[in-house]
Parts: sequence; structure tokens; C-alpha cells
Amino acid sequence: MTAETVDVAVVGAGPAGAAAALAARRAGASVLLLDKADFPRDKPCGDGIAADAVDVLEGLGVTGVTDGYRPVTALRLIGPGGAEVARPLPRAAHTVPRRVFDERLVRAAVAQGAELRRHTVREVRPGPGGVTLDGLVTARVVIGADGAGSVVRRALGHPVNPGGHLAIAIRGYAPAIGAEQLIRTTSARWPAYAWSFPIGDGTANVGYGETLRGTPLTKAYLLERLGELLPGGTPTGLRAHHLPLSTRRPPPGRGPVLLAGDALSLINPFTGEGIFYAVLSGALAGAAAAAGPERAAERYAAALTGRLGRHLRHSGFAALLTRRPGVVDAAVRAARRDGAVFRRMVDLGLGDGVFDLRTIGRIGSALLHRGDSPS
Repeated sequence: MTAETVDVAVVGAGPAGAAAALAARRAGASVLLLDKADFPRDKPCGDGIAADAVDVLEGLGVTGVTDGYRPVTALRLIGPGGAEVARPLPRAAHTVPRRVFDERLVRAAVAQGAELRRHTVREVRPGPGGVTLDGLVTARVVIGADGAGSVVRRALGHPVNPGGHLAIAIRGYAPAIGAEQLIRTTSARWPAYAWSFPIGDGTANVGYGETLRGTPLTKAYLLERLGELLPGGTPTGLRAHHLPLSTRRPPPGRGPVLLAGDALSLINPFTGEGIFYAVLSGALAGAAAAAGPERAAERYAAALTGRLGRHLRHSGFAALLTRRPGVVDAAVRAARRDGAVFRRMVDLGLGDGVFDLRTIGRIGSALLHRGDSPS
């Protein structure tokens, strides 16, 4: 049986895969979008949609992804030692359940001409005539956007992230405790934090996550930690998931096979945010793939470096610095004193921001002087 052929096959139809399909279609490529699930489907996540992610999607011609969900305009951040800051977000965020958000992106990709098919990819085989998936489809370029357990990533010979560069989180839904985003960090088993992101209908996405250090963590343990940091009963809809942190990324591709989103370990090590990285890397991968298989990986790597290279270096530096909980408390105190520091921290954690000398200096000063004088 002869495999059908397509310009670009995207494995995984989450935000990275849908963005890749959209970008490739805008460039005129034929696109097959494969996923093991039917849509709509749930996906464990914090459901936070930052303004930067919306910007990328609007650049792909997709609008209305947050329609019907109330803007979240403020963030409260509690440091591991108890330091606290609450300020307006530089730009409003939204909390949109992934069952809704991902469905909207997939339908936008299909509306632009991508073919969506339910299929679990098990074998990725590059060859002189293209990349064949399970002997059924041959694509000029394949994009692996199939998450933390990526089959495409394994086919390229890259193992999962090791301890220290992989986190685990549990997520559920509970009555909202306020109208602002809340992130409460803890020095116990640092780095670790709990969150509450209000959806706007009286409920919030709540969860707890921590970096794995080689010891398996049980659901009971994760729930216990969540209850300690955010008391108020057991949430519903509980699901756990792994977060491959960007501090240990594989190469973004090899030849005509590219990786995007979680499959590329694009999770912010500072906040655990991944939606912005997913849609941005997917868009860049889709554009690179549509230009053809010759030097596709090189084009994609150059685009990623140009768009995110400096930011990823800075977020990795932040992850290194914040191995000491006291540095986080100092950063929180600096953000309480200085709104510009707060905005830098938010941009670094939710978008593609970078540090500047002023921010570093203010955090350094807060390390030395613990007095607070908000401004």
C-alpha cells in the first residue's frame, strides 16, 4: 500500500500543533494535523492565556480565542519566605479551559484548510522520499508537537528531560477566592508553588507543581501540598501532567523533522508557562516547514534563536538564580517597591521579556536590605 503524501504533517493538535498548521497553511503548504484524541478534549494545564500568546495567534489570523472569558487584570505573588506583591498586570490575561481554547485553535486551522485526523503516531521514519508516519503518510516535513512524551522527539534520539529539568503539577477546578491571579510559592521542596487563576464564572483553575528531583511523587502527596498552600476543599477535575523545562532543550530539529512546544521542552522554568512558547514555536516551525525540507531544521533553529534566544538565556539565568528561595523573596520585595521591576518579572515569566540592569540592581539591593517602602 502506498502512503499518501502531504507537504507538512503535524503530530499533535494542541496549541503548538494548531499554530504550526495555521502558519504552514498561510504559506500555501498542504497540512495534515494528527492527534490521538477527538476535539474538544481536556488537557491538564493552568489554563492561563497571556496577552503575548494572543498576539501570536492574531498574527496568524486567529481572533476571538478568549471570547466569553473575563480579563484578569492583577497578579498577587507570594514569595517562599512570605514576601508579597500585588499589582495590575502590564496587560490583561485570561483563563480559558484548554477544552475550549484548544478546540478554537484546531477549528481555526481546519477552517484555513488543514486536514484534522484522529490517529496515534507510533513510528517516525525519515527516508529519501520524505518522512513516513506509521507507513500511512509521507510528509516532506514533520513537526512534532506531541507534548512532553513526544514520539517524534524519541524518534530523533532525544530522551525526556532529567531530574531538575522536569516538573510535575496537578490541576483541578474550585470556587474562586478572588478576581486576581494568585501564585503562592513555598520553600518546602523548592522550587514549588500553587496557583489560583480565576476563570470569571465563579470558579478558578487551581493547582500545585514542583520540580522533580528523581523521586516519584504521588497524587495524594500533590493534593496534600495543594491543600496546605490553597486550603478550601478538594478541587474537581483533577489531572496531573509533566512540564519539561526549557533549561534542558534538545536541538529544535534534524533535517525535515522539527519539534515545537512541550516536545521541545519549551516550558518557562520561572513560572511553568507554556502556551506562549507553544504557539510561537509552532508558528515558526510551520513557516520553516512550508518552505520545504531542504535545511528546514536550520531555518527553524535560526528563527527560534532570533525570536527567543535572548529571552531563553535570561529565563535560564533566572532559574539558576532562584534556586535560592531568598532570591525570590528579594525579587518580590523589589517588585513591591518598583512597578518597573514587577513588569519585567511578568514579561520574563509570561512572555519573551529579559532582565535589565535596573531590575538586577533592584533585586540585589533587596537582598541586602529587607525594609519595604512601596511606591
